Amino acid sequence: MIQDIAPHTYHNEYKPVAPDSNSIILAYENGKVFLHKKENEDAISLPRFRELESKIPDLYQSYIYLFSIDEEHFYLIPGLDTDLLARYEFHETRELRDAVPQYLAFAAITGYQLFQWYQSRRYCGCCGHPMKHDTKERMMYCPSCNRQEYPVLMPAVIVAITNGDKVILSKYEGRSYKRYALIAGFAEIGETIEETVHREVMEEVGLKVKNLRFYKSQPWSFSGTLLFGFFCDLDGDDSLTVDREELALAEWVSRDQIPDEGDNSSLTKEMMMVFAAGKEPK
Repeated sequence: MIQDIAPHTYHNEYKPVAPDSNSIILAYENGKVFLHKKENEDAISLPRFRELESKIPDLYQSYIYLFSIDEEHFYLIPGLDTDLLARYEFHETRELRDAVPQYLAFAAITGYQLFQWYQSRRYCGCCGHPMKHDTKERMMYCPSCNRQEYPVLMPAVIVAITNGDKVILSKYEGRSYKRYALIAGFAEIGETIEETVHREVMEEVGLKVKNLRFYKSQPWSFSGTLLFGFFCDLDGDDSLTVDREELALAEWVSRDQIPDEGDNSSLTKEMMMVFAAGKEPK
């Protein structure tokens, strides 16, 4: 999965250090990520502070620390003129799903989630006053009404509904992503993540399930989501009642018919391949 970057180590603890010339710059615009990528290749590179030292006099005075991977530090630069970095251009974030090196792809999409949060927290949602960055933790605060805002995570479930040697595969309605997926949905206020599984399965395909087995979790910054993967068994009739507003199709597929398509960045893909290999948790 995209976050599996070993032997590299992701450090998300908020210990903001000043950038140096080798520090990495992350930039985004209209849902796209700023990077260098050769045509028809997956290898990417990201701009570094040294490339702007002669172009921005106060370069090391205005920045937002994000996180570190090993000893490399990653930053946003407010108001960055990306035209100063002619070697780079904006690419769709989905290209990060199979980009290499994987640790840079993970950094770029994780930075995108933080970028979106910072962009939406420029002004206080209570009084409209400009928000300020806290110096001790990753938090925005309002100096007028003292409101505090922390990064937001949206919990969601990925569900592999099994019936013997079959599993339900689906395709989303009205999305650019056209490959097979598993049943998925966001948790609602006041319910446990296990209750989310039962509700989403009933809403999307009209089934009851039992014997929930937690598999893995995954931070999925493409949608700002923290995913919880579950395998579960059909409980009762296997007839599907598909929510056509959410799904273009949903069908029972046997192990030996599950397609190995697309990249290996997602929890969904891993769970599909685990079931295809007969290695799902019992």
